[in-house]
Amino acid sequence: MVREKIRIRFSKTGDLRLISHHDLMRCFERMLRRASIPYRSTAGYNPKPRLIFALSLPLGISGAEEVVELELNEELSADDIRERLAQQAPPGLEILSARLIEPKTTAHVQSIRYRIAVAGDRCEGLHEKIDALLASSECWIERQRPRPRKIDVRPCLLDLRLVAEALEIDIAVTPNGTARPDEILDLLGVCDLLEAGAILERIKMELVDECAAPPCPAIASSVEGHES
Repeated sequence: MVREKIRIRFSKTGDLRLISHHDLMRCFERMLRRASIPYRSTAGYNPKPRLIFALSLPLGISGAEEVVELELNEELSADDIRERLAQQAPPGLEILSARLIEPKTTAHVQSIRYRIAVAGDRCEGLHEKIDALLASSECWIERQRPRPRKIDVRPCLLDLRLVAEALEIDIAVTPNGTARPDEILDLLGVCDLLEAGAILERIKMELVDECAAPPCPAIASSVEGHES
């Protein structure tokens, strides 16, 4: 029986951004055991902590405020859990906050924000490209997996802006899918920034139950795959 459920915000930066989501899950499992937190486990021959990450973080991307939820077998304060986990966290993983939530609540991501540094000489002409992309009614990209297809990612693109020599990308997450930040960079003609070593950061994650406004139905219903 679930006694408590807790939502944890954490950051994953530095060299830790190079570990996979699977390795991140194992890292949290070790932290929970070492912190002696009474978590609820899955059933079966190989029980695992009932951890639910709101949205997996792609390899190589750092996360400033990621979300994971944990089910507990005993009542503990959120501050106690945060402090215990913080003491066991490896370099690059910081426990930012923890709060108790209703056991039936599950994190559903509404929107995410990415940021990538853009050198001054690359900003020239980028404002015009941003304005043109935001003014477009359609933005078609091609994906190869799981099958070749064309997708209009414009309904998921909420905003683009240059801030202090950095590009910020706001993307909606819908039940039908979302856009990838590298796809938006490619549409802007600056995808080579990643190849040159620029680090992509996921700096914000908004959850449906934490936002005053519900997700836009038009966005949720308009992202569809179209065959080539």
